[in-house]
Amino acid sequence: MEIMKGKCLCETVEYEIKGSLGPVYNCHCSKCRRWHGAAFRTRASINKNQFNWISGSENLSTYKSSENVTKFFCKTCGSPLISTYENKPDILGIPLGGIEGVTELGPDAHIFVGSKATWHTITDTIPQFDAWPGDEEAVRKTS
Repeated sequence: MEIMKGKCLCETVEYEIKGSLGPVYNCHCSKCRRWHGAAFRTRASINKNQFNWISGSENLSTYKSSENVTKFFCKTCGSPLISTYENKPDILGIPLGGIEGVTELGPDAHIFVGSKATWHTITDTIPQFDAWPGDEEAVRKTS
């Protein structure tokens, strides 16, 4: 079984993921951009039972960013660590930037491109969606 490890910037909080990552998305929503200070957040989904805090869990802080989403981050360095979803309690969102040793894994799609940064141009050919793929309101963008 594959085991991946990740940590925050100050290395106080460490975690491991057992098994494969789920779909990988570049999320362009304004909340992800603000949370990561970048044009988009590259993230994957995993099952909650794949995840384990190794050390530093007492150094976690949380922020409820929307009705269903809670963000966990290191209270020392501010690194984003996981997202939990009230409407999907068995799923975690993981930013790929904190995971060490991820290889041969690329994004499956760009999501929430309807609210992407105006100064950023998407130049690859992976699918683009205005919302979460699979949602009824999701509209696939065409180039």
